[in-house]
Amino acid sequence: MPIARNSWTVRDKLDRQDSATRARLLTAARTVFEQRGYARTTIADITAQADVGRATFYVYFASKQDVFAVLAADLRDRFLAAQEAADPEAEDPYLLAERTNAAFLDAYVDNLAFMTVLEHQSLTDPAMRVLRDEISDRPRGRTTRYIARLVRQGLAEPAGSPESVATAAAGMVAGFARAVAADPACRDRAVADLTAMYLRLLGLTPRAGAPAPGRGRG
Repeated sequence: MPIARNSWTVRDKLDRQDSATRARLLTAARTVFEQRGYARTTIADITAQADVGRATFYVYFASKQDVFAVLAADLRDRFLAAQEAADPEAEDPYLLAERTNAAFLDAYVDNLAFMTVLEHQSLTDPAMRVLRDEISDRPRGRTTRYIARLVRQGLAEPAGSPESVATAAAGMVAGFARAVAADPACRDRAVADLTAMYLRLLGLTPRAGAPAPGRGRG
């Protein structure tokens, strides 16, 4: 019926508008949080950055904490997606190590500013502490299980327990992220170094022809 089609057309248009406005508010909120930190950010700052009214903010979010939690959850999902960029079931350990280190390093560099704000906020906000921990714990858990599987298959002799190696690998990536953020030209070299060190921790020797540590492009 024409009325039904018109009704769906209007609803679809409103849904797209809602989605676009919400995305604009999230982008604005992230920008302001990164610039001012959590404590100094106000809803007025966010709405001014998004160029919308205060009432519009409350259509989508209940509070400043609410929009921050959405951003933190999105960050967690980005790190999980980075880990899924290479399928561990489909790739050999060497290629998987390089792809995973590259994906994680890029995720850290792209989100370093917001992660710093989240880290500070998690010191006093238990809910944010949970999200912060999920960002590290869930990917680390997957890596731990992957390393344990390599051990069972006789493909790796890690330098420590699977959990310890996974923790060390995550720490290395986080440590390199600041250097790459300061000097993006060293990104390829950082990936090569991280991959070589991770393979050593796994008990795998780098493949012949692989870039030596410190000699990646960039």
